[in-house]
Amino acid sequence: MFDLTTIRKDFPILSRKVNGKPLVYLDNAATSQKPQQVIDCIVDYYSNYNANIHRGVHALSQEATDKYEAARKKIQQHFGIAKAQEVIITSGTTHSINIVANGFSSLLTPGDEIIVSQLEHHSNIVPWQMLCKRTGAVLKVIPMNQAGGLEMDAYQSLLSSKTKLVFVNHISNTLGTINPIAFMTEKAHEVGAAILIDGAQSCSHIKPDLVALDCDFYVTSAHKMCGPTGVGMLYGKEAWLEKLPPYQGGGEMIDQVTFEQTTYAGLPHKFEAGTPNVCGGIAFGAAIDYLNSIGFDSIAAHEAELLSYATEKLLAIEGLKIYGTSKEKTSVISFNINGIHAYDIGTIVDKLGIAVRTGQHCTQPIMDYFNISGTVRASFAFYNSLEEIDVLAAAVERAKMMLS
Repeated sequence: MFDLTTIRKDFPILSRKVNGKPLVYLDNAATSQKPQQVIDCIVDYYSNYNANIHRGVHALSQEATDKYEAARKKIQQHFGIAKAQEVIITSGTTHSINIVANGFSSLLTPGDEIIVSQLEHHSNIVPWQMLCKRTGAVLKVIPMNQAGGLEMDAYQSLLSSKTKLVFVNHISNTLGTINPIAFMTEKAHEVGAAILIDGAQSCSHIKPDLVALDCDFYVTSAHKMCGPTGVGMLYGKEAWLEKLPPYQGGGEMIDQVTFEQTTYAGLPHKFEAGTPNVCGGIAFGAAIDYLNSIGFDSIAAHEAELLSYATEKLLAIEGLKIYGTSKEKTSVISFNINGIHAYDIGTIVDKLGIAVRTGQHCTQPIMDYFNISGTVRASFAFYNSLEEIDVLAAAVERAKMMLS
């Protein structure tokens, strides 16, 4: 059973105070908090078996290697990935995206087309712009609508035999919109295009089955999933990963090295040059274990209740507007109050112990679409409570009174 009181005790940071007030942490879309189980895993690694992996015959190296590869297996099983070698452990979502963008530099020719959406994080825009500059490919953009959804008719009209790649986020970090990625994947494949799904915002809320989804690439970060920063995942279908050249040269990704020629290691090591974040990878596995112990059905149900309650409470504040009203949406609310700058609201609610995000959230095209400079973003996780939403609503009302 979902026991919020017990769950909250797993997160030490939730018991601290900020500016003399109990912390209300509502910036989960930026990074999630870490349960004691993950913190203990990190301490255990550095206390008991810290060693480099895949290289040593001594006991510590073997133990660290076994636990790191066991974490890779957990990631594989969690995401329904067919083969462990299709799991590339990276430093995070941005690193994963850049591996793919770099690899396609050798596969595209002038006039080829790649498609992104208007809802993307800058990390899923800039690498493709750089790719187009290097190759002469053309960037196309799927437009959004006032509800914060993507226009599927427009998407289908953009697809053609020239389309080589499609990139779209699973969930918008700014608006909470859940995109129809199964449909988008099917349509991309109909014209022979590959598709990459940015799952940075989705994997703390849902448990995607990547084989069933049939996307070609999927990327995410551990720190959005109660894991540590500096580690993430690139999933790629084996056939695609074999086509792409290595992203970096160095240790681990080599097979044989001479001054005349170097041959590369097989998957997944081909894309894992250098000493990896060993502790981070192991703790990523621990975070997956923790989330599965809570259960994603329970997480979804509780977060849906939080979203509904917060939407009602905030809309009761006169002059408040929510951006992102798509029917398919997760627990993120971006809002403004007429005549008041988002930064000023964020500053006041911080003084009351509440952590929210203000600004453009690395999604300037969304802000340009709505003709605004930024928003206040409250993003909820399964360890948040209805009482914290009451505190948020009261704080926003107070900020409005002070700033009006």
